[in-house]
Amino acid sequence: MPDQHTAAPADVFSWIDDAERAREQAGLVRTLRPRPASSPLLDLASNDYLGLSRHPETVRGAREAAERWGGGATGSRLVTGTTELHAELERELAAFCGFEAALVLSSGYAANLAAVSALSGRGTLVVSDAANHASIVDGCRLSRAEIAVVPHSDPQAARKTLAGYEGRALLVSDSVFSVDGDAAPLAEYAEACRAEGAALLVDDAHGLGVLGEGGRGALAAAGLAGAPGVVATLTLSKSLGSQGGAVLGPAKVIRHLVNTARTFIFDTGLAPAATGAALAALRLLEREPQRAERAREVAADLYGRLTASGLTAARPDAAVVSVRAPSASAALRWAADCREAGLSVGCFRPPSVPDGISRLRLTARADLTGDEIGRAVETILRTAPQGATDR
Repeated sequence: MPDQHTAAPADVFSWIDDAERAREQAGLVRTLRPRPASSPLLDLASNDYLGLSRHPETVRGAREAAERWGGGATGSRLVTGTTELHAELERELAAFCGFEAALVLSSGYAANLAAVSALSGRGTLVVSDAANHASIVDGCRLSRAEIAVVPHSDPQAARKTLAGYEGRALLVSDSVFSVDGDAAPLAEYAEACRAEGAALLVDDAHGLGVLGEGGRGALAAAGLAGAPGVVATLTLSKSLGSQGGAVLGPAKVIRHLVNTARTFIFDTGLAPAATGAALAALRLLEREPQRAERAREVAADLYGRLTASGLTAARPDAAVVSVRAPSASAALRWAADCREAGLSVGCFRPPSVPDGISRLRLTARADLTGDEIGRAVETILRTAPQGATDR
């Protein structure tokens, strides 16, 4: 009888080989590409909408915070992880965006998990826009609530779904959708919530710093910042050039999250360097509100030039410009050709795109010059695969 301890073990992960082959055949393999500290590529792939991630004031904010508070928060926010710097950032974020209070978490992903799960639960209906970010989708899955996914940007469908439910309800949506860069009908969503007695939760990750007066966000632009029954989440990793996330809303909502949100309670606090960088970037945006308008101008310029040349792109409502590709493999090759030509662009393929249509995703940064915009457009057009243009 063979010794069970010496017998060759079966490959318990053999199923991964089959999954990998299927990804290769579909052109959906993803790989990590470490970048150097200083890249020669023109960056239209990152979410650094305002060009603040390397701004001297942002970098100084990170350095000074690390020197004062150390390399890490040292624990969860409820144990040792809350510093005076966290509280300062929360006060200024809430004031800037027009809300009563804020709570900073380790990422925007964690913020959405916290908000969705803590504001719903068993016996609650969560109505979710079909194009919502994966973090909202995962928050819905973790919530143990009844989930209803409604068609993208369809307030009538959302209201009809809310009207058929007698218990507590929550409508959740991105403010600007990350795939095509289109804005949600927030005013109509808010009206549906008011009519049906539901709360509204909006992920303003792509609106902060770009939309609203001085970049105060999509909710401010819609006149909903600080409104009763409205809660926002956002990330510090896009317009503010740092890392982390936050939930903003009525003070009692924030107190509730402190006591119930698992991704807050059981996670280490945001690192001091990231906190300091975000605070410095926020203060810079307050002094230079024109950066928000410039980001929108760059997006409109990119869209106009690309579509005038025959490419199909979604009209941007904020700083995301999405250009359609003929297939997943064509999108991957297109992005690689752009990179070889000195331009870094995003490449969105299934399952990142809910409609199954692959795209190049361009970031319209406020610090791009006219020459850089022209260079980017020329490169995208020169490397476009067959079938990408209608000419």
